[in-house]
Amino acid sequence: MNDTSHLQAQQIAERLKEQIKKFEPATQAVESGVVRDAGDGIASISGLSSVGSMEMVRFENGSFGVALNLEHDRVGAIILGDAEGVKAGQSVSLTGKVLSVPVSDDVIGRVLNPLAAPLDDKGEIKADVYMPVEKVAPGVMSREPVSVPLMTGIKAIDSMIPIGRGQRELIIGDRQVGKTAIAIDAIINQKGKDVICVYVAIGQKESKVAKIVAKLQETGAMDYTIIVLAGASSPAALQYIAPYSGSAVAEYFMDKGKDVLVVYDDLSKHAWAYREVSLLLRRPPGREAYPGDVFYLHSRLLERACRRSKETGGGSITALPIIETQAGDVSAYIPTNVISITDGQIYLEGDLFYKGIRPALSVGLSVSRVGGAAQAPAMKKVAGPLRLDLAQFRELEAFAQFATDLDEATRKQIERGRRTVEILKQGQYVPMSMEHQVIVLYATTKGFVDGVALDRVKEWEDGLHAHLDAKYADLLAQLREVKKLEPTIEEGIKKALEDWNQTFA
Repeated sequence: MNDTSHLQAQQIAERLKEQIKKFEPATQAVESGVVRDAGDGIASISGLSSVGSMEMVRFENGSFGVALNLEHDRVGAIILGDAEGVKAGQSVSLTGKVLSVPVSDDVIGRVLNPLAAPLDDKGEIKADVYMPVEKVAPGVMSREPVSVPLMTGIKAIDSMIPIGRGQRELIIGDRQVGKTAIAIDAIINQKGKDVICVYVAIGQKESKVAKIVAKLQETGAMDYTIIVLAGASSPAALQYIAPYSGSAVAEYFMDKGKDVLVVYDDLSKHAWAYREVSLLLRRPPGREAYPGDVFYLHSRLLERACRRSKETGGGSITALPIIETQAGDVSAYIPTNVISITDGQIYLEGDLFYKGIRPALSVGLSVSRVGGAAQAPAMKKVAGPLRLDLAQFRELEAFAQFATDLDEATRKQIERGRRTVEILKQGQYVPMSMEHQVIVLYATTKGFVDGVALDRVKEWEDGLHAHLDAKYADLLAQLREVKKLEPTIEEGIKKALEDWNQTFA
């Protein structure tokens, strides 16, 4: 061996000695347990004495689970991955992490499952941060009153049941009466308003969700929308987690100071999924076989929707939960629970829907407990008489069926009521701007539609909007900016309506 080789060997030996001196064995204790039995997406585990509630556990086959039931001799966990591969006798280890979902700005425009894994063919999502699925709602001191409107673009709702940013407004009604349609219209109407939308589909048919995604893409709404999907074929465990995942995604954007609209479609199916999971975990059933904490299930979810104060970063989450009733029964267990949690409800009636009055809004049973404070002053002024007119019309209409001779005032009121109902009808996927709504509702309450034949009201309204866009663009821009019915603006509206009535006649 020559001198150079000898020197190199000595240097390598010295380095190895130094590394051996510095070496400190890193011991890591991993607590593990054993699956006692598994089936129906549920695993019973023994041996995990230090597991926490909602902590993730890893099964031998690589699937993850979440610990829900913590008993003295066993742990009940829901399996999130391949439930078929989890068998009795397999080992289970703790991860030390609570259930979280990866989120970043990349999720906008994507379709995700409740664990934030992509379900579309647009590639992987790079995560900036992991948001916990379960989170304590912001305290009262970090919130601000609801004072900024969130327009849905639907005349009947924006005028009589207004929604503000940070509000929780329930959409309730029987199946197939247009609940989802209202929520999708609200999402489409957020275009250009700097609002991120999250649509959570729980237990919905995948074909229905595919149609919704196609419609949102067609209208350009997918540019600011995220779909969280736990479809009808998904396990109950994923359907149970879905709304909390949607809320976690929304909180990521709220923490950045953004306004977010979240639609939970629907919480009836969410309650069913939770009931299924609870019964499989052998929790004691209560009323209608729901577990005792079914109220807390939805209250802790909806309480996360709020408007944050400037000091805590601003931003807001507006929640539109949807509940399906059976034969119009709003006094059932889950509907009454969610009605008591939310800040008002939009009640859709099957009878109105089948009469062709769409949206099938029941003015008497629908209410917004805070939205009036968030309404634009112009809208507030024109909408004031509207609700009263409609309520009186409903009473008089029922009375007029039995009366043969009506006095002139009553007859006029009924005729105006019929035209108001006609004006409030609105097609699906055609949300309307605030300024157009204000002018058409002003025309209705001030009698500009009284002389129009009932079967031509729709034609009159469509023509009015085209007339305003063509000849009164400045007036619309002024109303959009000021948001008040100032004398000059009101004069302009009167002139535009008189002008249109002459043209139409």
